[in-house]
Amino acid sequence: MKKQAPYRQDMVIHYQASHVLTDRLLHSWVRCNRKAWLDRYGNPASRVWSAHRALQLDHQQKSFNELIPNKPGQGIRACQAGAEAVVGVRLKGFGPSNELLEAHPPFLQRVSGTSRWGEFMYRPVIARQGRKLTRDHKLALSLIGLLLEQLQKSPVPNGLVISKAHTGLEHQTISLDKASLQKQLKDSLIKLNADLIRSEPPALTSDRRKCSLCSWRGLCNIEAKATGNLNEVSGIGSKRKQMLHEVGISTVHDLATANPIALSNSLQTFGEQHGQVAPQLVSQAKVQDIGIPKRLNLAPAIPELKKAPGVLLYDIESDPDIHDDFLHGFIRLNRKRNGQWDLNGAKYQPILALHEHGSALCWKRLKRKLTIYKDWPVLHYGETEAISLIRLATKQGANEKELAELRNQLIDIHSRLRLHWLLPLNNYGLKVVANWTGFHWKHKGVDGARALLWWRQWRSAKQEARRKSNQLKWLLQYNQDDCFATWAVAKWLFNQD
Repeated sequence: MKKQAPYRQDMVIHYQASHVLTDRLLHSWVRCNRKAWLDRYGNPASRVWSAHRALQLDHQQKSFNELIPNKPGQGIRACQAGAEAVVGVRLKGFGPSNELLEAHPPFLQRVSGTSRWGEFMYRPVIARQGRKLTRDHKLALSLIGLLLEQLQKSPVPNGLVISKAHTGLEHQTISLDKASLQKQLKDSLIKLNADLIRSEPPALTSDRRKCSLCSWRGLCNIEAKATGNLNEVSGIGSKRKQMLHEVGISTVHDLATANPIALSNSLQTFGEQHGQVAPQLVSQAKVQDIGIPKRLNLAPAIPELKKAPGVLLYDIESDPDIHDDFLHGFIRLNRKRNGQWDLNGAKYQPILALHEHGSALCWKRLKRKLTIYKDWPVLHYGETEAISLIRLATKQGANEKELAELRNQLIDIHSRLRLHWLLPLNNYGLKVVANWTGFHWKHKGVDGARALLWWRQWRSAKQEARRKSNQLKWLLQYNQDDCFATWAVAKWLFNQD
């Protein structure tokens, strides 16, 4: 069967007046102008589903329910009737440069004022996920406000940004009549339109850290690797990529074959820290270019394993929106008398940390486990587990001696890996490194966002539905695999020693 092109050339036509610019296209463009182009012209078969959008919608719904618990009205008729809150409205109108625009406001709130419907008016409300207000939030409100003004025949002076946090509902009012914000919207719509009339997609974004959340990431990853994009090298972001371009380094191969001393001198002009990191970048690019790992430190990476009677493999699942570490997963891995590790006898021991049980009970259970296995190293991947555990212990009154013992027991496999090895990989996340060692998760394509979605679905379900659902089972399987993946990397390091 003939494969479809990643984007359809026959669909690439120049802009006509009938081509509508939508709030969704603007949202995509703010994140990445290439994403907006692919959203319009890309082959849907090339999309990769991500749980991130579902999590956003879940957070949005909870925020709106906190703001106005009553059921909102639907559509224009609800606006005419003066409903307290309205959803399901489609706004159409014209932009500052006479563009045809369309927006789907997630929530409209009735406020005091005068409109075509009577002695009241509406303002747009959006939910913010994350701690900071972004350009995306401001432009979204501005676009909706512009079209809402045309619909209700009255100005929309402000919009509201809300976010349900662990401390309650956070509010932030944004003035929409500021000339600076209106200019930003006008300029953004012009640039969005210019990108959409291209016959080819815009270049890959310089900051590819956001690509892990994008539905087009598979397509862009293929192109990045094929073209030797510098962002494929671990440690190179948008600013450093620009610096390398300015000194004549354009691809991974260019960097791999560069003279480290000469490159260091060239990058020194951008700042001493950039000059210092040049040899490391060259080494990393060389490893990726030839595909062979390089040892940096001949000392054992995990000497604690040599005489350890066993290890605890540790992984946390969290909900960052409410700062909730809801699952502490452990695998108890014994060592046999012959020195081999008893993987067949490994036992998974999860600890669910429910809000209604309180953090004191969670710490009591964790402390009991860590005390029972006080002579066993606790292996985890990345700093999250250590930070969370130390923070919890501190809040529960652990003294300095207990905290010191806890820190000594915790071993970050990620930091040990980075200290001792360069791998032919574009990042050192657990998924990438463990897959490289040969480990595979039972659930293909699952990540932390999907696991969090399972947790929220299970938590929000009624007791009877919980018993029948599989979300908690899938979540525990995923967490268990994360623990085993940590061991796969640790074992690789130990075997090299």
